[in-house]
Amino acid sequence: MGEPVVVGVDGSAMSLTAVEAAAAAAVRRGAELRVVHAEVPIKPRLVVPDPASRTLVHNAVSHVRAVAPGLVVTGVVVTGDVVHVLEAESRPAELIVVASRGVGGLAGLMLGSTPVSLAARSHCPVMTVRETHRASAGAGPVVLGIDGSSDSDEAVDVAFAEAAQRRAPLVVVHAWQPDKAPVEGAPEPTEQLLARATAGHADTYPGVTVTRDLVDGAAREALLEASKAAQLLVVGARGRSGLAGLLLGSVSQAVMTHAHCPVVTVRRTT
Repeated sequence: MGEPVVVGVDGSAMSLTAVEAAAAAAVRRGAELRVVHAEVPIKPRLVVPDPASRTLVHNAVSHVRAVAPGLVVTGVVVTGDVVHVLEAESRPAELIVVASRGVGGLAGLMLGSTPVSLAARSHCPVMTVRETHRASAGAGPVVLGIDGSSDSDEAVDVAFAEAAQRRAPLVVVHAWQPDKAPVEGAPEPTEQLLARATAGHADTYPGVTVTRDLVDGAAREALLEASKAAQLLVVGARGRSGLAGLLLGSVSQAVMTHAHCPVVTVRRTT
C-alpha cells in the first residue's frame, strides 16, 4: 500500500461522517486509514492520554470496520494542538479528512476554525465534510473550480484522480466577472484558461468525461450552486485574487463551510 488516508475525529456526529468519507476514500485508493484524535494537554493530568480519548478513537475505528470491512485501519491519540498534530499527520498522507465543524467549546476538539487553518498548512489535500453530506455520497459529478492560480492548477490533478476513482464525470467550472480583473497579472481569456487547465489530462484519465462550464458571476455563488448536484467539489486553497496576507482564500473558506457536498481543498506545496 502507498500513502495513507488520515481522518481527524472529535467524537461528534459530524466527525463520524468524516470517518465514513475517509474510509470510502481509502477503499477507492487501496490505502490504509489512520484515525487520529488530537488531545490538547491539560495540567494537572493524572492519566495521559485521557481514557475518554482512547474510547473515542476505539469507537471511530469500530465504526470504520463496520462500514468498510477488510479495510486496514489504525487509531491513535496524539497529544498536542489540533492543527499542529494534523499538519504533521498530513506529511506522509495522500489525503486528510476532517469535519467542517465539530462539537466545539471543549479544549482539544475539532473546532470550526480547524479545517480552515489545516487547509492553509496541510502537506496533502484536505477533505471537509458535514453530517448532511451523507446524502451526496456517490451521486453526481466531481466539480472542479479553477481560476488560473497555482493552487488551482494543483487542484486539477486531484480532481481528475478523484473523478477516475469514483467513475464519475468531471465538471470544470470557471466563474468570471468582466468588470473585475484579477489582482495578479493580466487576465487570461476565459476559454483559454479552461482549455489550458485540462490540457493533457484526457490522455492520463481517458475514462473521465469532462464538461467545461463558463459562468458569468461570482465564484463563490457559482461553486455553491454547482455543489448542489455534485458528489465532490475540488478547489485550490488560494485564488488569483487572494491577498498575500491571507492564509486561505475567501472562496475556498466559503465553500468549505457552505457547500452541499464534501470539499477537497488543494494547496501547492512545492
